[in-house]
Amino acid sequence: MRKVFTKLAFTVLSLGFILTFAQKNDLGAWYMYFGNNKISKKLNWHNEIQYRNFDALGDLEQLLIRTGVGYDLTENNNNVLLGYGFILSQPYVNGEKKENIEHRIFQQYITKQKFGRFYLQHRYRLEERFLQDDFRMRFRYMLGVNIPITQKEMLPKTLYASVYNEIFLHFNSPVFDRNRVYGALGYVINKNMRIEAGYMNQIQENRNRGQIQIGFYNNIPFTKN
Repeated sequence: MRKVFTKLAFTVLSLGFILTFAQKNDLGAWYMYFGNNKISKKLNWHNEIQYRNFDALGDLEQLLIRTGVGYDLTENNNNVLLGYGFILSQPYVNGEKKENIEHRIFQQYITKQKFGRFYLQHRYRLEERFLQDDFRMRFRYMLGVNIPITQKEMLPKTLYASVYNEIFLHFNSPVFDRNRVYGALGYVINKNMRIEAGYMNQIQENRNRGQIQIGFYNNIPFTKN
């Protein structure tokens, strides 16, 4: 099964390279690492790095680094978290690359549910964004679902499908910021690690853009509790 997913990831990545050059950078690629590590029975450390490109590799669009400490209100669920993000963006303005730095504080609440094979996650996030010449606040809501395919549960060596929808809303005008729709196939390596390869479509007020995404998830605990 690992060989199957390796071929799948290679196919998705290869497709990204082909479509990127064919569509003149209309399709981007995001490479992502997510860590959610227990530091005590109730506390967890969130750590995250996302390397986002305008093309398949090399033309940096955004480097995003997030971290934070969360607290489980119930065992392994209903988690509240306070975090910080550093975002380096390099957009094109009139054909020239510019550099913007953003510091972000965020608060979030995650709750999980299971219905048969369906593993649901709701994430509510509030962001205070300190940009170089501006301050903004934004609310985000994400509904995600993981569905095991080769087994009935998300056990090691399971191939699964993953989908989510996330909406972003400003506290000022215009209220609508963007909406992201995502679909992927994933593989559970072991009880603490998994990998996904998929496609995300991002809809903004005047723009609609696709991203190939490769993500690695690490939940190795730092405590035995």
